[in-house]
Amino acid sequence: MLKYFTSGESHGEALVAFLSGLPAGLDVPLDFVNRELWRRQQGYGRGGRMKIERDTARILSGVRHGKTIASPISVLIENRDWKNWQEQLPVETGDPKLHKRVASPRPGHADLAGALKHNFPEARYVLERASARETTARVAIGALAKLFLRGLGMEVLSHVVAVGAAHVQREIMWEEIVTSCRREEILLNCADPEAEPRMKEEVDKVLRTGDSVGGVFEVVAHNVPPGLGTYAQWDERLDAAVAAAIMSMQAVKAVEIGSGVTAAYTAGSAVHDEIGYEAKEGYTHFSRPRNNAGGIEGGISNGEEIRVSGYLKPISTLRRPLQSVDFATRETVKAAYERSDVCVVPAAGVVGEAMVALTLAKFALEKFGGDSMLETRRNFEGYLQQLKSF
Repeated sequence: MLKYFTSGESHGEALVAFLSGLPAGLDVPLDFVNRELWRRQQGYGRGGRMKIERDTARILSGVRHGKTIASPISVLIENRDWKNWQEQLPVETGDPKLHKRVASPRPGHADLAGALKHNFPEARYVLERASARETTARVAIGALAKLFLRGLGMEVLSHVVAVGAAHVQREIMWEEIVTSCRREEILLNCADPEAEPRMKEEVDKVLRTGDSVGGVFEVVAHNVPPGLGTYAQWDERLDAAVAAAIMSMQAVKAVEIGSGVTAAYTAGSAVHDEIGYEAKEGYTHFSRPRNNAGGIEGGISNGEEIRVSGYLKPISTLRRPLQSVDFATRETVKAAYERSDVCVVPAAGVVGEAMVALTLAKFALEKFGGDSMLETRRNFEGYLQQLKSF
């Protein structure tokens, strides 16, 4: 059973991630993990925090001599900004006069709901954990899940479909996504060179006006075999788990698998992917001319690419704040402002990759098992032979 969780605050000393359940013998090149962390920090419209942090992973346990050893893995990512917050957010009592209050909640943020829930007099502690800075830890362990899936021939990547009113108007193929993600200079991680400049204009617009902008990213899992997940129980369906993983991300307000949104307004004959049969090498001889299902039918992967989109609302911290209420006086004031981004859609795509990879790794381990990568691969290859002879 693959299990994971994260800890740490936005301006705390460090972020920590824990991952348990990976088989022994998986190669873990640290440069791959650190590149994933680097990718998360890129993108046009990121704020000043990304100029401070240089996220790198320090693996404390579970990996020795470059390989997993089947014990729980813990990963630490230091916050360089901690040096500016040690007196404001000490572990011990410290000087209360140095505490930086979040005096008025930001509309669209967890500030008010969190303060009400925990009976906090203001929202500093809510901000610290609710911040998307936490996703750094998810990307670190998501990189390990990606390495595990690679060992079974699967890959997970993302690309940006829309920023504000600018959006891609054609289907993006896997090879285009690979090329986009390999770029050393990431603008908006859009695989369509015609759409990306229009997306940049959307970011420039909100930069000028002190606003923020959201968008849509798509995560694509390539070479996933049929058979992950089940229709037998509601909480064991692959589509339910994938949707929950993407929905768990900060600022995501909607999730779509395949053409799920437009499918609701379309006749069934135009939605469902017809089935053909071809004599060729691969997981199965069955084929589809299109992939409206997004690679999942009845809660089970069907052998096509898994495609899931996350719809990201604009960041709730605005340089021109909206109306709010002071926690102490209850008077009408402007919402609090914390240094922030104006567009995080490319970074959210990288986090989405991590969440999909962790979900697929969990389902793959449940199906194929194995205490070592040798055993897992043997079980996996046996299943592929079963599919080929179906």
